[in-house]
Amino acid sequence: MAGLGDCEFLVRRARELVKDDVCAARSWLITARTLYPQDFNIQYEMYSIERNAERTASAGRLLYDMFVNFPEQPVVWREIGVITAALRNDSQDKQTQFLRGLFETLPGRVQCEMLLKATEQCFNTLERAEMLLLLLRRFPETVVQHGVSLGETLLEAENMEDQESPVNCFRKLFVCDVLPLIINNLDVRLPASLLYKYLNKAAEFYINYVTRSPQAESQRQGTQDTPDLLSPTKRSSQKYIIEGLTEKSSQIVDPWERLFNILSVVGMRCEWQMDKGTRSFGDILHRMKDLCRYISNFENEAHAKYKNQVVYSTLLVFFKNVFQYISSIQPSLFQGPNTPSQVPIVLLEDASNVYSEVELAPGKHIHKRRKLAESREKTMSSDDEDLSGKGRSRHIVINKNDLTNPNEVLESFKIARECWDLLHSIESLDKEFSRVCLSWKTDTWLWLRIFLTDMIIYQGQQKKAITSLHHLAALQGPHSPTQQIIGQGTLEQQRPLIQLASCHFALGEYRLTCEKVLELMSCVVPPTQDVSKIREEPSKVKPKSRKGSDLKLLPCTSKALMPYCLQLMLACFKLRAFTDNRDDMALGHVIVLLQHDWPKGENLFLKAINKICQQGNFQYENFFNYVTNIDMLEEFAYLRTQEGGKIHLEILPNQGVLIKTSSTSLGLLQQEFLPVLQPSIATADRHHTVTRGITKGAKEDFRLAMERQVSRCAENLMIVLHHFCINEKMSLLQCLT
Repeated sequence: MAGLGDCEFLVRRARELVKDDVCAARSWLITARTLYPQDFNIQYEMYSIERNAERTASAGRLLYDMFVNFPEQPVVWREIGVITAALRNDSQDKQTQFLRGLFETLPGRVQCEMLLKATEQCFNTLERAEMLLLLLRRFPETVVQHGVSLGETLLEAENMEDQESPVNCFRKLFVCDVLPLIINNLDVRLPASLLYKYLNKAAEFYINYVTRSPQAESQRQGTQDTPDLLSPTKRSSQKYIIEGLTEKSSQIVDPWERLFNILSVVGMRCEWQMDKGTRSFGDILHRMKDLCRYISNFENEAHAKYKNQVVYSTLLVFFKNVFQYISSIQPSLFQGPNTPSQVPIVLLEDASNVYSEVELAPGKHIHKRRKLAESREKTMSSDDEDLSGKGRSRHIVINKNDLTNPNEVLESFKIARECWDLLHSIESLDKEFSRVCLSWKTDTWLWLRIFLTDMIIYQGQQKKAITSLHHLAALQGPHSPTQQIIGQGTLEQQRPLIQLASCHFALGEYRLTCEKVLELMSCVVPPTQDVSKIREEPSKVKPKSRKGSDLKLLPCTSKALMPYCLQLMLACFKLRAFTDNRDDMALGHVIVLLQHDWPKGENLFLKAINKICQQGNFQYENFFNYVTNIDMLEEFAYLRTQEGGKIHLEILPNQGVLIKTSSTSLGLLQQEFLPVLQPSIATADRHHTVTRGITKGAKEDFRLAMERQVSRCAENLMIVLHHFCINEKMSLLQCLT
């Protein structure tokens, strides 16, 4: 101990005794403190012993003494920093709980003063904001003095840091933590203009938060060094963005509920016409419609506040329902990386009535009709009001199996449309809503553009929808963040393409329809299916198409979209095929396409047969390449017979096609099919075989071609039709020129 000063000696001696005799160590330090009351090392050693022994009361008193007597000591502020960090931490470990307990032993006045002093020691904006926020939460009376200034500081810091997105740490602290303290404290006097500014900031944050893409966010920011938003003091504020929100500890619970609570409080403070009790979105919208009905002049000084009520209430209901609708029809936009994928849905014009409206020529005999199996499809429809200026209802048909909540999806779509109409019904509302959308840059929101496109399609404004779809395609182009989410070449990526085809079809632009359909076919993978098994069960058709059911929601899958594309193509060629002018190419295309979903199109096929009979001949060289339907083959075989009219059919393929079958496959054909077909040839029965009568004077090559074609009846029809669309693209487009 030689060479040590008296104070140092006493402290060293106390440290030596701590391990064996804590009481003796305390005695030495009490003596030292009495002799040298202004020595910081002695008091800090006393505090360390009490803290290590987890004696909260005595440690708290000693901390208070150091705080009062030695405020300039860095060690004191380091200790206070550890304690305040524990106060901000949600951890329940033993050390954290002890530090909180230590702080609680201090008098309230001292706690407040200590937090204020600690705030002054912070030079980083986020650290200072978190420290001041801790003060506001523990001492609500300080909100009046520090609340608004803290909020403005965070908003200014957000601008200074030049954040790309409103979803950042500064806005998060302001909206989620500071703003509720400010607006719920009635002692804080705030002008209406400031309340509307804060409501705007909160709405922009929460809407962007719930609609952000976790995948795109992580790709934009990178996965390395991802901070936790709830403890932003760990790193520099420049790196503090919201990318850490994908972590469980950083999730914001019930963001929509928080936002509507802020709306309610702001409305109360701005003296809106508020209703008591919880109301549904439909009720809120109905209330806003009534308000617009009774208050026609929102520019009047007495009624100006109600304009903001209508705009913000309707706006939030609008975006909430748009989000619910889009999250159901294209969930990949909002799914996290570990969320099970769901099939996206696309809104299209209904083309299912393509098989209807068949008028047969009077007096013409169709040699047989097959009994159609009838069954009622499981469908939902939205029975909406008449469209403004259109005088008719638009229904949306959806298969119950495609969505788990079809009623909710259709209701969200309806409410969102009504909100949009209300916000554009009065010039002053339209102007304010447009101002908000401009400041939020909503034109870059892909999810909103998808809804607006669907709404325009619903309204029947097809030309406007086509323009919107081109904008939509640009938003999710090959270099957009969305492209990285859903993957290049997927059918979900082709949503604008199939909707463009649907819109061109509704406008009667059949060649453009066919172009888009054939372009989409390159992305379609024909569904694998056992056609033979499917043929065992008759196809099911609706006995009648719903009147007015002219829209449908279909899954973005090959299984759903390929049949729809085939329906569109059939509709495009049907009108050309059955005009007074002869067009065998179009008629042949129709016959190929009618194979899909057989026998729904049987009446239309019989009409085609009737036209061929009237013509007396028919030329279509692709017949044996793509027609594999046994009933159709039977009809064409019959046309060559005496009883069928001896119609001249130029449908044989090239000579090479006829001899392409190997001797082995031909032998199998003779073994499997001819024993079944020959008995029918010998009888007058014309109902179950394609070879009836054709051997009586028929050409051998036609007979061989027909026999070969029977062997293809078990092929996957969807693959055959897919090849038809891909291989005959030029022929199909030229036919519609």
